[in-house]
Amino acid sequence: MNEEQRSLLLQSSSHFPPPKGVKLSYGTAGFRADATLLRSTVYRVGILAALRSLKTQSVIGLMITASHNKVSDNGVKIADPNGGMLSQQWEPFADALVNASDPNQLLQLIDDFVRKEGISFDNGRPAEILLGRDTRPSGESLVDAARQGISSIIGAISHDMGVLTTPQLHWMVRARNMGIKSTEHDYFQQLSHSYKCLVELIPNGKDASKSNDKVVVDGANGVGGDKLEVLKDLCGGLIIEVRNSSKGEGALNEGVGADFVQKEKVVPSGFSPSEIGLRCASLDGDADRLVYFLLQPDSKMIDLVDGDKMLSLFALFIKEQLNVLKDNENETPCDPYRPSLGIVQTAYANGASTSYLKKLGLDIFITPTGVKYLHEKASEYDIGIYFEANGHGTILFSDRILSWLEARNSELSSSSTESQKAVLRLLAVSKLINQAVGDALSGLLLVEAILLHTGWSIQKWNELYIDLPSRQLKVKVVDRTAVVTANAETVVVQPAGIQEAIDTETAKYCHGRCFIRPSGTEDVIRVYAEAASQEEADSLANAVAKIVDQFLGSGSSQ
Repeated sequence: MNEEQRSLLLQSSSHFPPPKGVKLSYGTAGFRADATLLRSTVYRVGILAALRSLKTQSVIGLMITASHNKVSDNGVKIADPNGGMLSQQWEPFADALVNASDPNQLLQLIDDFVRKEGISFDNGRPAEILLGRDTRPSGESLVDAARQGISSIIGAISHDMGVLTTPQLHWMVRARNMGIKSTEHDYFQQLSHSYKCLVELIPNGKDASKSNDKVVVDGANGVGGDKLEVLKDLCGGLIIEVRNSSKGEGALNEGVGADFVQKEKVVPSGFSPSEIGLRCASLDGDADRLVYFLLQPDSKMIDLVDGDKMLSLFALFIKEQLNVLKDNENETPCDPYRPSLGIVQTAYANGASTSYLKKLGLDIFITPTGVKYLHEKASEYDIGIYFEANGHGTILFSDRILSWLEARNSELSSSSTESQKAVLRLLAVSKLINQAVGDALSGLLLVEAILLHTGWSIQKWNELYIDLPSRQLKVKVVDRTAVVTANAETVVVQPAGIQEAIDTETAKYCHGRCFIRPSGTEDVIRVYAEAASQEEADSLANAVAKIVDQFLGSGSSQ
């Protein structure tokens, strides 16, 4: 760095002193905290984004959101050139940067990191960053802080894309770096066009009316409901009623949203008995999660159709299309290519879903908890599908299979065979689903298109398998790092003896399954248990919580 750059960083950073006594850590969700504590953090992440852009010679995204957190919180995270999350190799630098105590320490950290990474400030292409925010009142002020951070790197350019869903910003970054159209209008056009292509390819004779023509969607009082109001008008024939958009009186994520619905399994605000029997869905605060649900008569409880069920629906549909292509190999006898289809879950996936998918003959892989692990593994397949039970997930298509599908489409374009229709369906799915990150809006349209294709009601979809009852608990411990796990967090290797005790307890229960893992953010051990009944799942979870407490605990579980 030259003296002009050093001076600019020292001068600008002096206006953003970090809050005293606050230490933040960059995780899957980026940095999150009470919004009043974040101006310094967001300013410094602006610097980080500019450096990342210089390093990669690509457009980078910076999103201001705290997703499903309460409205008084906010957060900031980076979208890498492929639209995915910030490279894990840069996370330690992000932590050090935002926690630097003064401008001189900040400058030294940047200077050392720039040298280590070989980042050049004068290689011709300036840093370029796309900025987005959700509907939180604190968003505008924090976007301003981000812009000032970006501007402290000489020549850096920022584009304020306004109020967006998190997946929209990730999609825009990916599209911009691929050299294709990347405005919000382009996003809406791609999703709606792909949805309509799938609907046009519904087989003759399928009774699409059985799936109902209306879906009622809870927008979490946030940005997702607002964007869905725009998108629904572009998807002819699909009736979407949006409840709880940001234009109403409700507070963001308060008694609404996918996180609330999935965890509490109760009806969100804004719904009434008139929705009984209808497909209902819920987005989270920044629209990167989606769950479906059914209202129960005379009850505030719901029948939840979660991310595991969405994964199963998508896997069935894609497997069906691949089977059509396999069954008609005689159309291209010289093509030896066999696309790989992989399903990626964590240990938190309900055991009934994993058993169901295995019975379909699908390749199942379990990763440690965290979207970054799921996404990375899914990218190893030609088509990789991953979802968490909370409704976050997507489908990844490799460049190889997309090229193959385009070639097959050209070969078959003169005919109207089932093979060509299968190819067109897979190409439409690849354009409809957001391949950068989980996206509630694109996921919703894909669910709706597949239900039309199958002629299924939400009730029939929900009956693919019956979830095993489960219970999750947290046990406070003195030091969570004392627990070391293996096999995607399903087996404890330290402390010695605890896994044997868990196995002995689990063996007492019909369909029993239980594992423990350390929290990534607090000194607690998380316990997950499944069994044949809710009473047994509760009993197993409590018994294992006592085992954890005996080995490590401070005497409390919740």
